[in-house]
Amino acid sequence: MEIASLKHVVSEDEWKLRVDLAAAYRLVALYGWSDLVFTHISARIPGPEHHFLINPYGLMFDEITASSLVKVDLHCNKVIDSPFPVNPAGFTIHSCIHEVREDAGCVLHTHSRAGVAVSAQKHGILPISQQSTFVLGSLAYHGYEGVALRGDEKPRLQADLGHKNYLVLRNHGLLTVGRTVADAFLHMYTFENTCRIQVDALAGGSELTFVDPQIIENIGEVFKTATSGQGANIAWPALLRKLDKVDPGYKN
Repeated sequence: MEIASLKHVVSEDEWKLRVDLAAAYRLVALYGWSDLVFTHISARIPGPEHHFLINPYGLMFDEITASSLVKVDLHCNKVIDSPFPVNPAGFTIHSCIHEVREDAGCVLHTHSRAGVAVSAQKHGILPISQQSTFVLGSLAYHGYEGVALRGDEKPRLQADLGHKNYLVLRNHGLLTVGRTVADAFLHMYTFENTCRIQVDALAGGSELTFVDPQIIENIGEVFKTATSGQGANIAWPALLRKLDKVDPGYKN
């Protein structure tokens, strides 16, 4: 599908954000977390307008490019003309988070098999893996209210998320918040593996060993040390190099 390039239409900063966000969509597809066309990742464009980028509804994640991303305001009005619609459920979830979280540079939502499975488990995320300790240090839950199409769900979702960066949407899936696209992606990578490990461990049928709660309390400082102070940037350039080898079309 031919999409006119926006590289020389938008600012340099917005173009870089578009490239990173398109890369995240391709990586989500590459790692098998996509659900046809039905989930979404958004990135807020810096500035007072609260504009953000979201996927063109109807494209598979491995088709999305920097230029095809749809730029909308908080009322779902397109800021730049696009032939594509926006997923109404995606707009409800993402707009309400961008509205109240100034630090929410990127919001990533999935319906992965492991994520939905754990979202249906009454006990939620268990402290049984190293991966889970990073999630539990900033975890919230939101009860299922049906497909997210109603505006009156927004304040409840906002309140449940609060200042956390990981959200289990009960009976629905997973959501992460990050200051950057790289942050949100690395959070989801950890979240997804946490759920996969938990499903596997529970399927094994043996008694589980839980991590000491004190380890979870100090996990923020541990993460800084483990990533040499770089956070998600320790891995993001390598992920882009990987993507450039196998699926470089995201930059268009």
